[in-house]
Amino acid sequence: MLDLNFIRENSEVVKNACKNKNVQVSVDLVLDLDKEKRELMTEIETLKAEQNKISRGGAENQAIFAQAKEIKNKIKEIEPELEKMDGELKTLLLQLPNIPFEDVPVGSSEDENKVIMTVGKKPNFSFSPKNHWQIAEPLDLIDKDRATKVAGARFAYLKGPLVILELAMFRFAFDVLTNEKILSEIAKKAKLKVSTKPFVPVLPPFMIKTEPYSAMDRLEPREERYKIEGEDLWLEGSAEHVLGTMHMNETLPENIFPIRYAGYATSFRKEAGTYGKDMEGILRMHQFNKLEMECLTTAENSLSEHYFLIAIQEYLMQQLGLPYEVVLKCTADIGKPNARGVDINVWLPGQNKYRETHTADYMTDYQARRLQTRVRRKSGKVELVHTNDATALAERPLIAILENYQQKDGSVKVPKVLQKYCGFKIIK
Repeated sequence: MLDLNFIRENSEVVKNACKNKNVQVSVDLVLDLDKEKRELMTEIETLKAEQNKISRGGAENQAIFAQAKEIKNKIKEIEPELEKMDGELKTLLLQLPNIPFEDVPVGSSEDENKVIMTVGKKPNFSFSPKNHWQIAEPLDLIDKDRATKVAGARFAYLKGPLVILELAMFRFAFDVLTNEKILSEIAKKAKLKVSTKPFVPVLPPFMIKTEPYSAMDRLEPREERYKIEGEDLWLEGSAEHVLGTMHMNETLPENIFPIRYAGYATSFRKEAGTYGKDMEGILRMHQFNKLEMECLTTAENSLSEHYFLIAIQEYLMQQLGLPYEVVLKCTADIGKPNARGVDINVWLPGQNKYRETHTADYMTDYQARRLQTRVRRKSGKVELVHTNDATALAERPLIAILENYQQKDGSVKVPKVLQKYCGFKIIK
């Protein structure tokens, strides 16, 4: 949520943000309601001051008593109107998007995202490369037919060595995120002056109540979410939804920042609007596992934290030996709470294209204002924290490993960095 003072002083900036993010909210109506609300509040304060003045003078006189009663009734008439106006204003404020950062490209769709870097060498094959599902089927690594029988479309059983490979991938990521020496090397290589404090591993709840989900501003679009029937609970759509809400309505001491969590969770999305799209394999599923990074920082360190998370993502992909591109997302694609968003897309030789594996979201204080998560400075001053979230690893890099490390005989080599976790060097 945006600060109301900021909106008053920068109405054109807010209008442009609405336009560029395709958000239909009247900023002028927000300002009109704000003005009317302040006028009503001033009127009530004036009446209450007059009421106090009369009460100090004594109410023995019948005329004075009648005057006091009249003021009291007038206040009672105005208060419901003020309450209604306050509710309307809050509803509109919650709909306003965050302001895009200066370098975010203006665009109307993801087609206008900007590739800013391409890293790694695409593999050369002496044969026609297969898609991951064509590789997995003869190796008995994925069973979608039986999953469809049990749970429906867009579900799968992962089996055998592929399960070990996925768990190895997440364990490798945890070992990176909890190792201060490695984090220091990543920061140094990226030329970032940031804390090298390790991430705290978290196994979070897979469900979240409506209030914190809405406060996180990740509940919408609701058609993408799974609601638990008869309960005030939703299945989380990504681990950051239940990590970023951990400190809702808390004021935290400055000396514990940055707060960094690495949360592993099974996430759930309806994939509404993607009927018939990416039905083969496990690229677009209703259920998937993901390791997410969630960071709370002070305002002056938040942008550097965003860059640091991207540097960590790149390090993980480089260690896995996967070619990728870094994409700066445009205004229409970064999302309502985001001030800046970056994707990493991995090369999939079986599809002959790059596909998204990672996202890094920079929210400034937008989420924290809704969540009321604050930092108490050493000086005693209380401020809103800034938030960042970013994918560490999900199941899509698993797809990329299958496709980039496939062999002519149908086997799949295991990336060197994962071999010690797997206990095998090849899947065959």
